[in-house]
Amino acid sequence: MGLTKQYLAYRAIDSFNIIASGRANVNFAIVDKTEGRYVAAPAAENVIVWDLRMGDRKLTLRREKFEVTCLRVSPDHLHVAVGYSDGMVQIFDLSSDRYYDPICSLALHKNAVSILRYDLQGMRLVSGGLDTELVVVDVVEQAGRARLSGHNAAITDAHFLQRLVEENIVVSCSKDTQIKFWNLETQFCFKTIVDNRTEVWALAFIGDLMVAGAGESGMNVYRLRKHDGTITETLESAVEGLSIEEEDTISPISVSNCGVIQRAGKGRTVNLVADPSERVLSCHGTNDLIENFYICTSEEVKKRLAKRLKKERKEDGTEAKLSTEQSLSDEIKRLESIRTKQKIKSIDVVLGQNQELRVLVSLANNSLSLYSLEASIKTRKASDPSVKLLRSLTRLGHQSEVRSVCFSNDSLAVGSGAGESFKFWDRDAMQCLRTVPTEYILCSKFVPGDHYVLLGMKSGKLLIVDVASADIIEEIPAHENELWSIALLPDQKGCITGSGDSTLKIWTFELIDSDQTKVLSLLHKNTLKLEETVLCVGVSPDMKYLAVGLLDATVKIFFLDTFKFYLSLYGHKLPVLCLDISYDSNLIVTGSADRNVKVWGLNFGDCHRSIFAHDDSVMSLQFIPKTHMFFSCGKDGKVKQWDGDSFEKILTLPGHIGEAYCLSVSPNGRYLVTCGSDRTLRMYERTDETIVLKDVQEEEREQLENEQLATGDDNTVPLLPGLKMPSRKTVGSEQSAESILECLEISKQFELESEESPELHPLMQALQVKNPVDFLVSTLMRIRASDLEEALLLLPFSTVCELLERLPTMLNQRHDQLELLCRVTIFLFKVHMKPISAAKTMKPLLVQLLTLLKKDVTNLRDTLGWNLHGLALLQTEVEQRESVQLFRDATQARKKRDKKRREASKRRLQIQMV
Repeated sequence: MGLTKQYLAYRAIDSFNIIASGRANVNFAIVDKTEGRYVAAPAAENVIVWDLRMGDRKLTLRREKFEVTCLRVSPDHLHVAVGYSDGMVQIFDLSSDRYYDPICSLALHKNAVSILRYDLQGMRLVSGGLDTELVVVDVVEQAGRARLSGHNAAITDAHFLQRLVEENIVVSCSKDTQIKFWNLETQFCFKTIVDNRTEVWALAFIGDLMVAGAGESGMNVYRLRKHDGTITETLESAVEGLSIEEEDTISPISVSNCGVIQRAGKGRTVNLVADPSERVLSCHGTNDLIENFYICTSEEVKKRLAKRLKKERKEDGTEAKLSTEQSLSDEIKRLESIRTKQKIKSIDVVLGQNQELRVLVSLANNSLSLYSLEASIKTRKASDPSVKLLRSLTRLGHQSEVRSVCFSNDSLAVGSGAGESFKFWDRDAMQCLRTVPTEYILCSKFVPGDHYVLLGMKSGKLLIVDVASADIIEEIPAHENELWSIALLPDQKGCITGSGDSTLKIWTFELIDSDQTKVLSLLHKNTLKLEETVLCVGVSPDMKYLAVGLLDATVKIFFLDTFKFYLSLYGHKLPVLCLDISYDSNLIVTGSADRNVKVWGLNFGDCHRSIFAHDDSVMSLQFIPKTHMFFSCGKDGKVKQWDGDSFEKILTLPGHIGEAYCLSVSPNGRYLVTCGSDRTLRMYERTDETIVLKDVQEEEREQLENEQLATGDDNTVPLLPGLKMPSRKTVGSEQSAESILECLEISKQFELESEESPELHPLMQALQVKNPVDFLVSTLMRIRASDLEEALLLLPFSTVCELLERLPTMLNQRHDQLELLCRVTIFLFKVHMKPISAAKTMKPLLVQLLTLLKKDVTNLRDTLGWNLHGLALLQTEVEQRESVQLFRDATQARKKRDKKRREASKRRLQIQMV
């Protein structure tokens, strides 16, 4: 057996260039008790908390592979819930030192999570998905409570309704044009509103009003009232009430349409956001306009109504009887609108002191903006607007997709070219150093010496940019069509450009005098005219050959000195998009739109191997300097490392969400940077960790196996067809069920052997337990709270009986885990009630369990009550001894703020009355 070839692994360091991705929403966050300064924004698969004042990252919450689709900061601003495209929801604690570790992970949906919303206390979370279902989660218990099914299309918004009535109610809207009211006790929908003609995209609740934003320019406003149960109705009228009648007997609330708010913006309503104090409502559509509405207080409504009636009487000139009822226009006043420079993706609002409204905007061009305006009842003149742009976060990222990346020759800087600019980045800090506004860039290369950069444009121009001053030194009209590729000559005296005008040009560098300094310029030396569009060019390091990839799917090799034709490499079925030549000029690799990478010998043009490399077009590839290993990236988003000698795949790196466009390997071979359609630049570094190919292949195989559920995707319970679990079956729940089965098996074996020579099983030694009871409790404790019910559901009935038989002993010995054992007992009885009640042998066990649980729960409740009253007594004693009131500072500060706000609003009203 020969020696196994070993390689050094490349690992992802971080991603940069992205400020806010457009798929998810943005939220204000509080870090270090500072409000209005920090913002939680989605960034591909991560969430970044930005400091708007300093303009840099404060925290990064990470997860691999799956894109963030929505996020929500809790009402106490300590936690942030993040929903992903695979249906997972993770909750992070922003106040913790280990903020980067999620405190819980919940598998809730089959598809992407579309909405997350906390209740007022932050104890419960409602999650809506593209799979048309809603899941209510208990945040404290870290497990699902209810799954609500009834909508026929993706959920677009959901809210807890904690006003007017005591019942637990969730309101949801969907693309099926319906708004549904759900009772969480019964888990059924008790009211459906169907008067919207188009999809309902957003809901907002302000006082007793509900605003629904649909696919039209108007937003329907509904008034919610507590249902008055005093009306006695006949059976016939009660049955009729189940239709869309006003009086509905089974509904705790009545809903009536009280008008429409007309938006000035075009397209559908995308977002509806009310500030926490419910004084301001902001909305935006698919364009660049944010509309704001002020919700008047009851005193302000009366004054507006009186003013309106007075005006109407004056206009009519008669004392005709006018309607004195409040209208929607009296309650809602339109504030100034904010017009942004780009299409809006999401907004968030907060109302600060002195009625200053701050609006956070996430734009489609990878930027964040913070606007300020005055939110008051008084009308401002058009010539005196109060809208101000306070801060804008744009410098840290390109405002369009990055198409080209390149490393400087000293490997310390990275250059990236996009549709609107070229940026220089510090490799270690990943911070933007310079920005050069340009046209659409297709390719870029650092000139030897790193003082200048060459940029190939979509218009065919070739730009020379000075790195130090970030100025364009010269614009050369090099080609008539797109300049697709630039390759430096190995002697470092010039470069070659290939274009869509079917020409290939050789340029030489020269320094020319300009204002007492010498600057770089290019001198055109030679032109090679071809029959097809040139897509990529390469020069062999021995200065002997010139390789050209063409649109006709061939690669033509020419002698560099004479342009004489040497070889043609046939084999690709679609255009060749990228190529590279190894350091010893022996190998040439080509990547094509046919998804294949071919390795050729440069001396004879023989194809060594054709590799099916990616699931879509291969966009870029490059050899690692001084080796025959190379990297490739494709439109499938993956980045892969290959061995050009053995033609084996070495490694698949965590790639882009979407397409990967370009990659660049640093001249020292230690770093790799890639760019893609997810707006991120991703940096990878070579580590000292050695990898063996067989181990990597085995890991990939295991990972694929783990992604497929052994028990299938079916979530139904055989004996209870109507039961819908609030959780989703995952690989974790299957492994947990296996661990319970294994634990029971080991416990049985241990009890049989304990009479002779008790020897601890390795698993028991690993968990540091000495008896089966502690072993079983430890196994149950190690199961994630969100996976526990699914794991218990997978257990066969014989195992359930065995587990129930062991529960009395566990309850007697482990009082500290009473809550967990109660949960297990109740769930097993709920699911297996029929077979358990049918088995006569189980009756004594049931009586024993009931007695034990009653006693233990009563003791625990007494202990908690004792502790609570003891702490209250201690608090009273401390307050009397030190003559201070505990927890008084926060209360007093809040009272002062409320008092100031009331006084300010009174003063404004007095001025208006005068």
